[in-house]
Amino acid sequence: MTSPAEYAQLRAQLDSLTTEAFRPELAEIDRLSTLEIARTMNGEDTTVPAAVADRLPEIAAAIDATAERMARGGRLVYAGAGTAGRLGVLDASECPPTFNTDPSEVVGLIAGGPAAMVTAVEGAEDSKELAAADLDALGLTADDTVVGVSASGRTPYAIGAVEHARAAHGALTVGLSCNAGSALAAAAEHGIEVVVGPELLTGSTRLKAGTAQKLVLNMLSTITMIRLGKTYGNLMVDVRASNEKLRARSRRIVALATGAGDTEIEAALAATDGEVKNAILVVLAGVDGPAAARLLADARGHLRAALHTALHTAPPPNS
Repeated sequence: MTSPAEYAQLRAQLDSLTTEAFRPELAEIDRLSTLEIARTMNGEDTTVPAAVADRLPEIAAAIDATAERMARGGRLVYAGAGTAGRLGVLDASECPPTFNTDPSEVVGLIAGGPAAMVTAVEGAEDSKELAAADLDALGLTADDTVVGVSASGRTPYAIGAVEHARAAHGALTVGLSCNAGSALAAAAEHGIEVVVGPELLTGSTRLKAGTAQKLVLNMLSTITMIRLGKTYGNLMVDVRASNEKLRARSRRIVALATGAGDTEIEAALAATDGEVKNAILVVLAGVDGPAAARLLADARGHLRAALHTALHTAPPPNS
C-alpha cells in the first residue's frame, strides 16, 4: 500500500516528466471527427524520427560497443516493464529468424516474466531486486550488454537491471528513455534519451514514446548484426529458412547476391544444407560446401571477408 507521502512523491515525479505532460490544446480531442483525430495523431507520429535523429551519435556509440562484445561471444539483453518490456521481447524474438541467432544470444526480459506480455503483473516494475534476479538467472558476464528500456526513465525494474549489470557483472549498459535527465540514462554507460514530448493521450507512452523505442531497438539489433557479418550488403544472408516463405526468400537472396539461375541456386543450397551465406560463397567463389564452411569459419561469419579470401588467395603450387 502506497503511503500518502510516497504517493505525493510519485505524483511530483510524474508531474516533472515530459512524457506525462498534459496538453490543454487537445483537451477536447474527443469532440473531433474520426478523420481529424487520425490526422492529429499522424502529425504527432511524424515528429518521432526527428527526435531519434537527434540521438544518432549516442545510438551509434552504443551499437559499436555492443557489437564488440557480441563478437567475443557476449549477449544482448533488453530489460523493461510494460510496453517497454514488450518491445524488447519483440525485438529479441525476431532475431533468430532474421539473423539466424541462437535464442540465447538476444534476450528480452520483462518485469513479471512471460505472463506480463499479455497481462499486467502488478508491482513487478517497481522491483529492482526482481531485475537483478532475472539477470543473475541468465549467468550474466562482462561480455554481455544490458539495455534498460523505460519511457519515463524512472522505472525501477529497468534502472535496477542496468545498475546490477554494471556493478555486479561489469557488463556494458545502455539506458533508453524518452525524458531528458533521466535516472536510467544516468545509471548506464550509454544513455540514450529520445525526447518525443507529451503524448496525444496524457501519459499514454505506448504512442510516440513506444514508437521511438521501437525505432531505436530496430537500430540496436539490426546494425549490431550488420557489424557482426549477419548481412551481405542489404541482404539477410543469415536468414533461417524455417518455413516455406523463408525458404523462398532464401532462394531469392542467393539470386540477388549472385545473379545465378534456379538450377545453380538449388544445387548450391543443397550442397550447404540450405545455408544462404554458404550457398552464395559456393556460387561466387566456385568452392564446394565444406570449403565454404571453412572459409566462413575463418572469417568469423563475414561473407564479404570470406569471399575476398577465396577470390584473392592463390592456390598452392602443385607439388
